Amino acid sequence: MLEDSIKIRAFIILITLVTGSLLSPGISLAVTPQVAAGYDNTVGLKADGTVVVVGWDGNGISEADSWTGIQQVAAGDYHVVGLKADGTVVSVGLNSYGQLDVDSWTGIQQVAAGYDHTVGLKTDGTVVAVGKNEDGQLDVDSWTGIQQVAAGDVHTVGLKADGTVVAVGFGTAMVTEVDSWTGIQQVATGYDHTVGLKTDGTVVAVGKNADGQCEVGSWTGIQQVAAGKRHTVGLKADGTVVAVGWSFFGQLDVDSWTGIQQVAAGGDHTVGLKADGTVVAVGINVWGQCDVDDLDLMSDSADVDGDGDGFTENQGDCDDNDNSIYPGAPEICGDGIDQDCDGSDKICPQKKIMNLQGVYLLLLGK
Repeated sequence: MLEDSIKIRAFIILITLVTGSLLSPGISLAVTPQVAAGYDNTVGLKADGTVVVVGWDGNGISEADSWTGIQQVAAGDYHVVGLKADGTVVSVGLNSYGQLDVDSWTGIQQVAAGYDHTVGLKTDGTVVAVGKNEDGQLDVDSWTGIQQVAAGDVHTVGLKADGTVVAVGFGTAMVTEVDSWTGIQQVATGYDHTVGLKTDGTVVAVGKNADGQCEVGSWTGIQQVAAGKRHTVGLKADGTVVAVGWSFFGQLDVDSWTGIQQVAAGGDHTVGLKADGTVVAVGINVWGQCDVDDLDLMSDSADVDGDGDGFTENQGDCDDNDNSIYPGAPEICGDGIDQDCDGSDKICPQKKIMNLQGVYLLLLGK
């Protein structure tokens, strides 16, 4: 959900920008593909820095499809946030509490999105936040030494460089009980619970447990965790996945998954990113949030024929949103449009103007 289960700074920032080591062997990319899950949608970050959204499209969330140069994405309940390579942030979706007011942010290295708030981790280890603050979920101004942030329904969690955890917002168990945690390497937040992945691969969780979403005490060999509305997901080192919590919509049906590199948990659905860039998903699909079969996050959007004219951008299509424009297309002179993608509009031939003698002969019918 919500935090989208980013695996600490080393997972998104260092690996994304430097190694690409979570990818299939032999593949090295400038951007590490990633999935994020909102309440009713799924967001994919492609290797070329573009974004794709499936599921609910209220409040213009699908406008994220036009983003470029993105390094990390986060999905809140009804908004999506993107971190750009230059440390600035973009956002789309519902803005009823100012959760999209991130235009002035700079020097950001990771973002997280909650129900009605957005959180940014700065390169100096401090944190900024915007949106609804009725429960104190934005009270992060005093935080320092933070290396990862997570945003839940009405609470915000920060992982410190020393493996301890801080939290603000509503919910006594979620906020105060994390104070005793040590040896944590990643945190994830659900609606009413908080999950911590320890350096030894075990997992701890606090908060509401009515549906068993905190029953993670037996987990071992975990390398990433994600928290949804009322369920918790763990990615094992062997690429398999475990899950606990509410499963009314089948959001825990991950037993057969293999070759998974990253997981995300939404409102009532679970998403997995495979090593080859394909995506799997289970759970509620009312809005199409699990319609991920056609996603290929390794592909270059310039290799996709966006307008169905038989040419991609990499094949010389100079406007892949208009199927009348492609290499070799019929050129219309003088209209200011380069239909055949040769670099210029065709110049119309000048009409010959008759001299006076020609006009006289024409009048005589000769």
